[in-house]
Amino acid sequence: MKNPDRETVSRLEDLPNIGKACVVGLRLIGIDHPRRLAGKDPMALYKQLCAVSGRRHDPCMIDVLMPVVDFMNGGQSRPW
Repeated sequence: MKNPDRETVSRLEDLPNIGKACVVGLRLIGIDHPRRLAGKDPMALYKQLCAVSGRRHDPCMIDVLMPVVDFMNGGQSRPW
């Protein structure tokens, strides 16, 4: 499991539970740095991703977004 320092992590790929497909989705909605996740609403991010891409994404994406947003807000790194 990835266990980055939230204060110094600079790549989305280094966040816990984030794979290549998630990185593509996050960048599609303007999230290009881990710090941009802090304070965000995971459900709003998911809805934005679906709207921008023009398709409904697998709801598992919500399960990825919730812990990574929590992590960037100061929570513990948790496996997906």
